[in-house]
Amino acid sequence: MKISQRIANSRPLATTAMHGRVETMRNEGREVIDFSIAISHFPAPPTVLDAVGAAVEQVRTMPYTSVVGALDVRERLCAKLRKENGVEAHADEVIVTNGAKQALYEALYAMSDPGDSVLIFKPHWPAYVATCQLLGLRPILVDLPAEITPEILATCEPARIVIINNPHNPSGKVYTRAELEHIRDWVASTGAQVIVDESYEHLSFDPVHTSLAALCDWRTLGVVTIFSASQSYAMMGWRIGFALAPAPLVGAMQTLQGPITAAASHLSQVATVAAFEAGVQQHMIDEYRERRDMVVRRFAEVPWIVMDSPDSGPYLWGDVRALTHDTVAFAEALIEEEKVAIMPGDALGVPGYIRIGYICDDVATLMEGVRRVIAFGDRFAARK
Repeated sequence: MKISQRIANSRPLATTAMHGRVETMRNEGREVIDFSIAISHFPAPPTVLDAVGAAVEQVRTMPYTSVVGALDVRERLCAKLRKENGVEAHADEVIVTNGAKQALYEALYAMSDPGDSVLIFKPHWPAYVATCQLLGLRPILVDLPAEITPEILATCEPARIVIINNPHNPSGKVYTRAELEHIRDWVASTGAQVIVDESYEHLSFDPVHTSLAALCDWRTLGVVTIFSASQSYAMMGWRIGFALAPAPLVGAMQTLQGPITAAASHLSQVATVAAFEAGVQQHMIDEYRERRDMVVRRFAEVPWIVMDSPDSGPYLWGDVRALTHDTVAFAEALIEEEKVAIMPGDALGVPGYIRIGYICDDVATLMEGVRRVIAFGDRFAARK
């Protein structure tokens, strides 16, 4: 059987591949602690479950909706944008998608042609680079600085599209208003368009999250903003997100989405509206902060890792260069010897680091996993 060259030369996302490996090991009866991906131990908000239950009772036959999403759903998402993000939008500027990944793929597909360049700050969510490669685009990878300044942006190679992840996965950086204004002015001067992934908008522990679209004429500038219910509302399996974009671009994304999946499921659309209308889930944020602090304190005692305390998000980003730069080999040996899965920094563009998802399971399991990582690292250091 012939396999096309464009997919034969591609590889599964490292994040999903590692999670799949964990599932395989568990199906074989082996117990594994999975830090490779963030899967919240919280259930979806009660308002979400109630809304979906009511929809099932009231509408026995679930209808197909418009490919872009039901009109009332998009109108209510516009109200969310106005209230929470300070962005005025119309229903024809919103498209509901099967998660943030679909919104990213469709936006990049509709905004670019093969060979176009895309600037991505690293470490990066692996899907950014993988999607570019699938579409024949040219990723330009730039180290994410501690602070975005005009001087740093001036050193970046001009690109057709710039991807910003705010709050950032995996570092936990939350862009300041001043940084976003610098980016706004820079892309306006270079003519680049911007995709802003705000999937973690509600997972900031202290800094205020600001949407780039609130600081500019986003229609003229060509800004696409992507949102997801997965992490902010513990709704990973619901596979729902949406994008805000200028109406012509939403129309182009709809043209692509139609033959691929058509509309997101009716029930997921009901769920996502209920989620975004529920606002910040403060009880989740409070517990995540406690977990973050607990794990960071534990790693502070370990000489071979530097683990900063992130300002946001469900991940910790650890510097293990004092131990090794080959974090792929580190991760492989860790899962075999200690049955703990982590994500090697190589998969996110930066060898010598590891990413740990710390929101899964109960606290006892979390700390047992941390103990195993430290025990393994100590043996690794002793062997050196």
